[in-house]
Amino acid sequence: MRRRIFLLGAGIISTTLSFSQVKKQFSVEDIKTVERVDLHFSVNSGSCLLKPSKSTELLNVYSDQNYDNYSHSFDKSIRNKTCTIKLALEDDKSEGLSQSISYRMFGSSNESTKKLWKVYLTDNKSYNLNLKYGIGEADIDLSGLSIGKLKIHTGSADVNIGYLSGVKNQIVMDTFYVKVDLGSVNVKKLNLSKSKHVVADIGFGNLLLDFSDKPQVRSEIKGSVGAGNLMIMLPEDEIPVIVSVNDSWLCKVKLTKSFKKLSDNVFVNEAYDENADNLLSFNLDVSMGSIVFKEKK
Repeated sequence: MRRRIFLLGAGIISTTLSFSQVKKQFSVEDIKTVERVDLHFSVNSGSCLLKPSKSTELLNVYSDQNYDNYSHSFDKSIRNKTCTIKLALEDDKSEGLSQSISYRMFGSSNESTKKLWKVYLTDNKSYNLNLKYGIGEADIDLSGLSIGKLKIHTGSADVNIGYLSGVKNQIVMDTFYVKVDLGSVNVKKLNLSKSKHVVADIGFGNLLLDFSDKPQVRSEIKGSVGAGNLMIMLPEDEIPVIVSVNDSWLCKVKLTKSFKKLSDNVFVNEAYDENADNLLSFNLDVSMGSIVFKEKK
């Protein structure tokens, strides 16, 4: 028997055909007066894909799940030309720290880690994104979108972020924020984000920040590492870079040979110019983990 559920007031659409098919679960239609979308999206488990779409709809979410097989909370409001969307999937099964540690160490046979979620955003609007992932994995393609602010928080999920088609952010991004608890996050072609501020907060996990291509704007990068690992890929030698590190005897910090000491815990490369419009400024703090710089080859 075929069943359709339409909740137009909440912008929710669910079509149930069979468990194995990927089908639309949530949709928010375009609103002409809206200029910006603030999207708060969280998912506790599964495999999640986020990418741009040529659709004019502000949000489309597809899944291989039946609508009745998971819990969620959804809210949409509009104020001052900004549409705020809050969507939390499986919010009654929040993964605690002990569960995340168990997943990282032993894996999980639970079917919840195999759930598929596909999230599509329009390239016609600007977004502030607040994304939270529990366990599983996520792939985020920001190619050609207009992202003003981006915040990503991963529990023990492995997350890949990048610009797969090589198309840069349509606007200058104010802040690119990544928080890693136990998972691993890879940020590729970070220069295409055109972010003025990059903030990294690492607990026990791993983070790769790829600055290996020519910066689009002047960027300030702040990083805090607990017991995890931060790897930073640097661009070619002609790009000015300054690094300030607050470390401890329990940590590991490895710079490339191109750096020279400017003052206590401050290092610069040969191209350093404090007034350069493409300067990369790193302000890093590490307690028990490691920070490693590598140069583009």
